[in-house]
Amino acid sequence: MSANKESFGKTVGVVLAVCLVCSIIVSGAAVGLRDIQQSNAAKDKMSNILHAAGLLEQAKGNIEGTYNEFVEARYVDLDTGEFVEAPSANYDMYKAAKEADTSVKVENSNVGFQRRAKVASVYLVYESAAKETVSRVILPVHGSGLWDLMYGFLALDADGETVRELIYYQQKETPGLGGEVQNPAWQAKWDGKQLYKNGDVALEVKKAAGEENPYAVDALSGATLTSNGVNNTVQYWVGDNGFGPFLKKQAWRS
Repeated sequence: MSANKESFGKTVGVVLAVCLVCSIIVSGAAVGLRDIQQSNAAKDKMSNILHAAGLLEQAKGNIEGTYNEFVEARYVDLDTGEFVEAPSANYDMYKAAKEADTSVKVENSNVGFQRRAKVASVYLVYESAAKETVSRVILPVHGSGLWDLMYGFLALDADGETVRELIYYQQKETPGLGGEVQNPAWQAKWDGKQLYKNGDVALEVKKAAGEENPYAVDALSGATLTSNGVNNTVQYWVGDNGFGPFLKKQAWRS
């Protein structure tokens, strides 16, 4: 009996020792890889911004260098439309939206989220490394799809009205249906579309929009709810409760 107890005790001891060693290895790997993961996430974000800027091909493997040369990250008070200093180091507008003191409640909206940050990031793309003339303004946007929130970048000409790109980089839509928001053929339909008509938001996503209609983009076939989500997202973020005041002031020209 005592021999069995001794054998059982040794077995438990070995199991606990193995578990302890494994936990130390896993924890060490997680800590050691954290910097690499953060670096990869930052490069992925830069890559998507360069895509929206029309500079991804030009980057040719030098994502960080091209981004630093032509892109400037700024911050905007969405209520006033004015540039402001970064609220904090490594500010994240999506994390800020979760805190009551750095966000506002979204009223009567169908965009799929309840709060938005008071201060949002924007990205100015310059014609040259001298960073004197802005060629595009890139706005981070997000809103509901069929299954979850979708995140993207809306790129505009320096006039603040003409769309050049709508790039979704995070979405959980059905492949072949709502997932077509990432299809280059559908993305190309946004090029040249106009946001405003007589000062009001006019751009919409709808069925049989027609290529010649400057204020409409064809809805995705078989993905009505995803298309509605994109429509609501764009209209919200370029409207008065989103980047509308900023776009009308064209603060990047000052």
